Amino acid sequence: MNKLKILFLPHNIETTVTRGENLIRAAMEAGVHINASCGGEGVCGKCRVIIEKGAVEGGISEKLSTEDLNKGYRQACLADVKSDLVVRIPIESEVDAGILNLQTTPRRTARIWEMNLEDLKDKGLFIPPVEKRYLQVPEPTLQDNLPDVTRLVSFLKAKHDEHRLVVRLPVIRKIPDILRKDGFRVTATLARPVQSGRKTHIINVQPGDTTDRNYAVAVDIGTTTVYGQLVDLKTGGVLAQFGDYNGQISYGEDVISRIIYAGKPEGLQKLHEVIINTINKLIKKMVKRARIDLDEISTITMAGNTTMTQLMLKINPQYIRLSPYVPASTLYPPINAVELGLALGDHVTALVYPAVSSYVGGDIVAGVMGSGMYRTEDLTLFMDIGTNAEIVIGNKDWLACASCSAGPAFEGGGVKFGMRAAKGAIEDFSMDPVTFEPMNITIGNVRPKGICGSGLIIITATLFEMGVIDNRGKFNRDLDTPRVRETDGIFEYVLAWKDETEIGRDIALTEPDLDNLMRAKGAIYSGCITLLEEVGLTMQDIDQIYLAGGFGSYVDLEKAMVIGLLPEIDPDRVRFIGNGSLMGAKMSSLTNRIRKDVVEVTKRMTNFELSETPSFMDNYVAALFLPHTDMDQFPKLKGRLEARKALKVKNPCTEDPALVPPQGGETCQPE
Repeated sequence: MNKLKILFLPHNIETTVTRGENLIRAAMEAGVHINASCGGEGVCGKCRVIIEKGAVEGGISEKLSTEDLNKGYRQACLADVKSDLVVRIPIESEVDAGILNLQTTPRRTARIWEMNLEDLKDKGLFIPPVEKRYLQVPEPTLQDNLPDVTRLVSFLKAKHDEHRLVVRLPVIRKIPDILRKDGFRVTATLARPVQSGRKTHIINVQPGDTTDRNYAVAVDIGTTTVYGQLVDLKTGGVLAQFGDYNGQISYGEDVISRIIYAGKPEGLQKLHEVIINTINKLIKKMVKRARIDLDEISTITMAGNTTMTQLMLKINPQYIRLSPYVPASTLYPPINAVELGLALGDHVTALVYPAVSSYVGGDIVAGVMGSGMYRTEDLTLFMDIGTNAEIVIGNKDWLACASCSAGPAFEGGGVKFGMRAAKGAIEDFSMDPVTFEPMNITIGNVRPKGICGSGLIIITATLFEMGVIDNRGKFNRDLDTPRVRETDGIFEYVLAWKDETEIGRDIALTEPDLDNLMRAKGAIYSGCITLLEEVGLTMQDIDQIYLAGGFGSYVDLEKAMVIGLLPEIDPDRVRFIGNGSLMGAKMSSLTNRIRKDVVEVTKRMTNFELSETPSFMDNYVAALFLPHTDMDQFPKLKGRLEARKALKVKNPCTEDPALVPPQGGETCQPE
């Protein structure tokens, strides 16, 4: 039995987890607060719990005495769940139950949307653009001495009903030797036309029967990272997948700096070579992992933003950054892979996803295609959140898109202790509503090194709902806690003291950090609202939201809504589609339907330049608060904040409900 139940006392909160789940993470997911500031490494010793029933593995450390252990105490961050449990959380001081119930919202991440290959087949969409045919061609004689190419083509027409065939010159060069290598038993690789009535190309011939070894490569060319998949065109399965940093990082972190570098002598050539080398490294790793030959790869599909695509194709990108922001092209023809420098056979065709504009590129088009939002009647909001945020709204009848610059906050940039999602990054957080003590969880359950994007959202949302910061992102100076302090004239909240961290310094969230976050989330939210306004819709008209990109897999939906990053919507209507760019590239390798539809879809995608849209700046300024200046756009959060405020004003004399106002004196007295 893999699913186990945990009952947390005294809160009577029950949750279901997978066997082996870490106990402190289970508590965090259930919304149960346990003091912990060391990130889950077991150093601070504050996450003591009592196991009243059931068994855990681990949880024992020098922080617990023999007497503690005999009473059932364990450290939650070191304990893994092995059976159904009843766990009691010791309470150092009495806490108002009303506040406890309001201290957190349910932790909800987007449900993962996965491409269902069987569904693809059932709908008749599993039509690989490249297929193999095994042939036993009659050997020539003095009486039957047709040319080799004619013999091969005639046999394909007669036995496999293949017509309108074209043989490429590299294949003609191969045919004489390949036919005779295995007694005229060969496998022909056919590239199907996207449009019906056009010619099918014979792109390769191999000796013997290799029909069960037909593969494709799908690549997402990101500004920071590049991901590849090796796909089996017979089964649709992924045989290998690898990711690596884009080698162009050495020449600039963002697209603008790379465009500038490309304008230097030999700059464009260098950036082209670097990205091709990165892709070749991935191909080499995947081929080695899957134990296949390069000659068995039949096609490669690539998707990236407009700048990355032009650099990969060695096209001058200078005019992308200059008004009126014009790319060289949005559509690209099929390209011989070896002409780009890709380490693939000379028969392999490279297919490059088209773009819509300078800042809505092929990676977003690939996400739209792969998610299927262009085929559904449901009004869908598609968001890819990163340094730039791309937004698409629409359905099968129409599509509108826009791009806005969010800045690097969600990737750790512009935050004092910000970092990318890596071991040691604080990714989850909770706080005691009375003592304001933190509960930090890091990636890898090690001492904290910094804060990643998903952690930044959760920390900010929690501090706001607890009243530690106000809607301007300013700290409450009157709280009775050493965690809120002023350092060099800047107020901050200390997440972990230096003896609890990996870096030997206090890790804190500062007001400038909050300013950067609010600018980033404000740009994204205002981009959504502006685009909706431009097409005459409101958020209430949206049926579903698709989140794309690595960031979307970890973001807590409720917390993202609390800070105003996402519109307030039922979390069940949100889907995480993962790397949309890679998914779309993979889909194109599996079905000609995507390749047939993509040109039409890009023509339907109306692009809005937000910088040229008058209402965008008004919406942006309004969104520079937590969550927004108009709280009516966030009715659920508004209700929770009003309920909390009502609790805090029970007593006109003090916030402590244990004291009552006197009948006529000037001071409060105990009940």
